[in-house]
Amino acid sequence: MASSNTVIHYLDNAATSWPKPEAVYQAMERFSREIGGSPGRSAHRLSVAAARVILEARENTARLLGVSDPMRVVFTKNATEALNLAILGLLSPGDHIVTSSIEHNSVMRPLRFLESNGVELTAVRCSPRGELDPADVAAALRPNTRAVFVTHASNVAGTILPVEEIGTITRERGIVLGVDAAQTAGAVPLSMEQAKIDLLAFTGHKSLFGPQGTGGLCIGPGLERRLRPLLRGGTGSRSEFEEQPDFLPDMFESGTPNTVGLAGLAAGTAMILEMGVENVRRREEILTAAFLDGLRSLNGITVYGPPAAAWRIPVVSLNVGDLSPAEVSLALDERFGILTRPGLHCAPAAHRTLKTFPDGAVRFAFGFFNDAADVTAALEALEEISSGKA
Repeated sequence: MASSNTVIHYLDNAATSWPKPEAVYQAMERFSREIGGSPGRSAHRLSVAAARVILEARENTARLLGVSDPMRVVFTKNATEALNLAILGLLSPGDHIVTSSIEHNSVMRPLRFLESNGVELTAVRCSPRGELDPADVAAALRPNTRAVFVTHASNVAGTILPVEEIGTITRERGIVLGVDAAQTAGAVPLSMEQAKIDLLAFTGHKSLFGPQGTGGLCIGPGLERRLRPLLRGGTGSRSEFEEQPDFLPDMFESGTPNTVGLAGLAAGTAMILEMGVENVRRREEILTAAFLDGLRSLNGITVYGPPAAAWRIPVVSLNVGDLSPAEVSLALDERFGILTRPGLHCAPAAHRTLKTFPDGAVRFAFGFFNDAADVTAALEALEEISSGKA
């Protein structure tokens, strides 16, 4: 087993990004030590300061994701909760919904639940590389199709889906487009309004550099009138009424928020706005391209997803010969200090599409704080494992 002083190459950024920018740690500590108040629940200075922290996080996220009104950014504890709000809050028995065959369980499980309760579901088949043809989405639409929900990029194949083309189709038909941007928010340029996305779910702890326990749903104009809240309760507003507020964002934000986490998210998103998402994307694409190029020279490695880095996020799933993904990932960790994720990645539908079900694959997920040394270390380790030397 690797000793405690082994250099760690963290390549599990699709699960959660690490490390975080120093400014994120500082913002969370500052909130905890110097502010600490409950936003919207009091009128004293610390409560007001806490509310300003949340507003900054809301405004930064809106700028990054192309949302014109920051009040349309509703905070949740993660993308899963946001997707449940969007899916369970929108659909009713008799509705039809279209999705893809590479979705994460945060989309598929709510959809399967609704399917068992009278909602019709069509999962459009993607290619073995995880590619989705917008024409196939159009062909799956029916008179009772209420919504299309797709991921922006697969957390397994890394494939970036054509959400803008799909948005053109759904907008012309008056159908809601929901997008899971958990893997792309902050890492791939994306404008909710330009792409004609109606509901956009994001998480804070991946490429937005925030802490775990942060995320949200961006709600397009008018959609708030069609969504049922997941939670109802105290919002700090309209306390004289026992009915839920009917305005954004309060109608979907019941309970004391994770303000210390949102302080970290505000700092993380501020850093991305300063750098530019395009520059983040360029850096990660270079790392991915170098890794893919190096894999081509290795024997016994099966790589899934698109062949070019430009067509994918910095996620590369692979298998090594007849070795199980768990064996490979364990060897990478214990012998080389390389941290990856094996298995099904909470996306069995995607693995069925890639024909890697039920064993799955080993996922390498690069991030902004990785460098060429991480790529080299991963390739050298895979060469040893694939040749039987490790």
